[in-house]
Amino acid sequence: MTSARLSGLDASFLSVETPAAHMHVGWVARFSPPPGSPAPTFAALREHIGSRLARAPRYRQKLAAVPFGVHAPEWIDDPVFAVERHVYWAPGPLEDLVDEVLSVPLRRDRPLWEMWICHDADERALAIVGKMHHCMVDGMAAMELGSLLLDPTPEEQTWELDAYSAAPPPPARVLLARAVRDRAADGLGLMGATVRLMASPARAGQRTAVGTARVARALSNALRAAPESGLNAPLTPLRRLAWVDRPFQDLVAVKSAFGITVNDVLLAAVAGAMRSYLIRRGEDPGTLKAMVPVSVRGSDELLGNRISFVFVPLPCNEPNPLRRLYSVHATMRQRKRDGEPEGADVALRAAQQAPRVLQRVISRVVASPRTFNLTVSSIPGPAGPLFLMGCPLETVYPVVPLSEHHAVSVGMVTVGDRACFGVYADRELLSDIDQLAGDIDAAIDELLVRARTSPPRLFIRRPPPEDPPLADLWEQLQSRRTPGETPSSV
Repeated sequence: MTSARLSGLDASFLSVETPAAHMHVGWVARFSPPPGSPAPTFAALREHIGSRLARAPRYRQKLAAVPFGVHAPEWIDDPVFAVERHVYWAPGPLEDLVDEVLSVPLRRDRPLWEMWICHDADERALAIVGKMHHCMVDGMAAMELGSLLLDPTPEEQTWELDAYSAAPPPPARVLLARAVRDRAADGLGLMGATVRLMASPARAGQRTAVGTARVARALSNALRAAPESGLNAPLTPLRRLAWVDRPFQDLVAVKSAFGITVNDVLLAAVAGAMRSYLIRRGEDPGTLKAMVPVSVRGSDELLGNRISFVFVPLPCNEPNPLRRLYSVHATMRQRKRDGEPEGADVALRAAQQAPRVLQRVISRVVASPRTFNLTVSSIPGPAGPLFLMGCPLETVYPVVPLSEHHAVSVGMVTVGDRACFGVYADRELLSDIDQLAGDIDAAIDELLVRARTSPPRLFIRRPPPEDPPLADLWEQLQSRRTPGETPSSV
């Protein structure tokens, strides 16, 4: 289990939250009914969720502030915890429920999570809308919670119910004493690093030089001003999640054709989608700066935030989809070669040693619209089938939080053979966000056409040539299709 105190990065997600910028991550998971039997009742589902929390004790804890703000808040047991205060039922339609739930911030006087169970009679489907504060989990940790609630087979695994007993809340003087102790330990850690540097100056100096270069490159790209954009306006509290899913194999086909990564395909698709979306709104589709979270989570780390960041220009002004793909691929390859994710991680951990006032200033700078225009996040999901009390998991649509003055984010989760996209937005500023979800789908279609008609592994040595007319490419694709193959995946 992670430390009971929020890390500097965890605490930053508290400090940048405002009444209009809710810093919860979340997801919408959809399930099919169990074959040949009715879906489980709400009471049975809530009991099931409660029975699994013994292995995730953080979900029974709330935050306790340290007197005088000496250190970050601590996690303490909630003396009145009850699963009934966190798991709720609501009727469909699902889309309306999702927007309502995501438009309300989490209460800080209790554990920072909620789940809403929805039986949508119109679609004969079961769904769970989950949200938890970003100070508690990142996207990977949120997916790991799902692995606690779900089973790999239709037969539900039985877990022993624990006799939960909350520890008494510590008095203020104890919280203060622990904060002073932890501050002193932080100082000793810095002294230890200095001693190690003096003991082996050559080796430590070499490591320090490499690390300093990585940090410098990461900070240089992070602090380079983002372009001005209508996406970076003051927010309202109202949210909308639009979603779309398609075969994951489509992204793999583009990846394999050009010798790149699935993340490159996602970024290029978002660049193409934003281009179409902005043109349709009558705005100039210039370059946008995306913040891309990168997981640095170890195998023994379950909760909290273990992410770094890479900042990538999205060439929305480029009409050629292959050149957009080449641009993001070349940038991401250079960022990785320069060790920027590791450099950003070092910088974030170093900032944790700064005074609390300075930490809050740094958090606001990083989360400002001058630093980036939108967030694009890829989260690996379960590869095999999973079940909720016999109900097969079909799709999971992610919710990537919006900091102040950021009107839209895009997340992708892979679930089995599906790639699931969640486009999360301020529904007052971007009322037509469903069209952007469709634009992402169309941008992947466009890349898939090129993947099937372009020379293999085109990007290894050179950028792509100028784009031939799309009609010509479409004709080439039609001529290569085997008899009986439908165009639905293109």
